[in-house]
Amino acid sequence: MTTLINIYSTLRAPSALDFPHELVGHRTLSDPDLTTHLNGFAGYVQSRGDGQMTQTRYHVLLHILRVRRQFSIHVEDQDFEAMAQWVWRANGICFTPEGAVRDPDGLILVGPGGENDPEAQVPYPPDAVDRKTRMESVLMESGIRTPTTLPPVIGASEVELQTASEVAQRALALFLPSLKAESLDLNQPIPTVELQTQFPLGFEALTPMERSFIFSDPPSQQDIVNFAWRYEAQAALQWALGLSELPWPTQNCDVAKAARNILNNNSAAFIQSAVLRPTEEILDALDLHYRLHWAVREAHQQELSPPAQLEPGVISERHHALNWLVRFENADWDDVDTPT
Repeated sequence: MTTLINIYSTLRAPSALDFPHELVGHRTLSDPDLTTHLNGFAGYVQSRGDGQMTQTRYHVLLHILRVRRQFSIHVEDQDFEAMAQWVWRANGICFTPEGAVRDPDGLILVGPGGENDPEAQVPYPPDAVDRKTRMESVLMESGIRTPTTLPPVIGASEVELQTASEVAQRALALFLPSLKAESLDLNQPIPTVELQTQFPLGFEALTPMERSFIFSDPPSQQDIVNFAWRYEAQAALQWALGLSELPWPTQNCDVAKAARNILNNNSAAFIQSAVLRPTEEILDALDLHYRLHWAVREAHQQELSPPAQLEPGVISERHHALNWLVRFENADWDDVDTPT
């Protein structure tokens, strides 16, 4: 018997399909219809059964957010085992004609009625699983406990980082609303025209929210506070560009040093020659701050002080910058989310 299987791989470049099959279709994210399809797929998963979020359903939705390729194939029953081996390597999940989302071995993750097999597993790349384990150990050494159910962050074989030039230009732009906020807080506001004249490259790359703040007269006090905190996101971007280190988040960044780094690199040459740290280092930092963010949010909900003297604002801003770096949910800077 032949079955139509849809396979959803999160890898940038999975290996060739090396099992007997008939290829019906193959789409990548370069096809805008795949994004539309994935949005519908996520909605389908959310609507199954009673619609309540479960751990398995959450992991399936995270997988769908990471999908980079969809394969539609016809497979004979006797070739399912060979197909399963490839799907594991491709970090994929499957959708079968009866409306079930299945793991590579065919166990039901989300059935048409919302049911699932307790043995079913959402796959993650080995490096992502290893990274999660290492970061959990780092946190435990500092007396910080996080749930083992928190998933790994994106793996190196899945991620497509922002380019180094994009990060450099974002760093130049991000400095401007932070500087404006700092000047307003000191009651020494810097004229917008001065920012535009001295930092034309950064000004050109301002986001809509940043531009709105800079041109506000006067901005709200809350906006001043929010953009002053952006120095911490700035510090994370400068770390990614190799301009500084990223110390344990128990205190605010060195604002003067962050400002000097921008002033010393305020040029097109900086953008053109920028180089990012190795992908593995960036993903380590992301996984660490993802778990730290969970820890400080949990403490806040329990009306407790942050563990290990952590500074929640620093962690939140770093998490925002790192999620943008890995193109989390493909969101623009203003729309980056930091769920935990």
